[in-house]
Amino acid sequence: MVLLGGICSADWGEGSKQIGRRKNVFDGLPYALYLPAGFRLHLEPQTECELAACSVPSSAQLKPHLITPADVSVSLRGGGNASRQIVDVVRPDFPADKLMIIEVYTPSGNWSSYPPHKHDVHNPPHEVDLDEIYYYRTNHASGYAYHRLYTADGKRDVTLTVTDGDAVLVRDGYHPVVAGHGYNVYYLNCLAGSARSLANTEDPQHRWVRTMWETVDSRLPLVTASRD
Repeated sequence: MVLLGGICSADWGEGSKQIGRRKNVFDGLPYALYLPAGFRLHLEPQTECELAACSVPSSAQLKPHLITPADVSVSLRGGGNASRQIVDVVRPDFPADKLMIIEVYTPSGNWSSYPPHKHDVHNPPHEVDLDEIYYYRTNHASGYAYHRLYTADGKRDVTLTVTDGDAVLVRDGYHPVVAGHGYNVYYLNCLAGSARSLANTEDPQHRWVRTMWETVDSRLPLVTASRD
């Protein structure tokens, strides 16, 4: 469960604790709660809250874990107008069964998930088979992005216009994103599949663009730890 915005009291069997700080996804880094199979969560909002429930079938006997803004890792990826900010919430080394959770911030006009990559073949350590959900938010109600989904054999090639609150399921193929000019775009990635790894294969036709990257976009990072 990722707290996208707001403050609430949460009890997962260890007593009630206050979680949350940012008003929305553009206001700071997240609180999240990992709940393994067999646990229940009781929430009481203290402000208006927005929650994202990311789940996958599991029977693993693991422990709940609260993730705070101090626990996530932040990095800047890409270069030029393919720069974006990555917030790793549930990393591959996190003690979970299958889930991996990432928040991505893409500045106005920039490309993201670029060069285009795919993760639909179980061939570790080079690539693993993952299903992935992109949940979109924009920093303005009229904001949008384009999300392309295509396969190397050309049997699928569609471009979706995604707006605030849309979700896209990626089962296979390459899937780059570009933010509409004037609008910063956020997406929450929820991934699970054949291994807890983010190994992927980039489209060889576009891998060369990495040679053009010199500096990271100076607008980044778009978010830092939110104010108390």
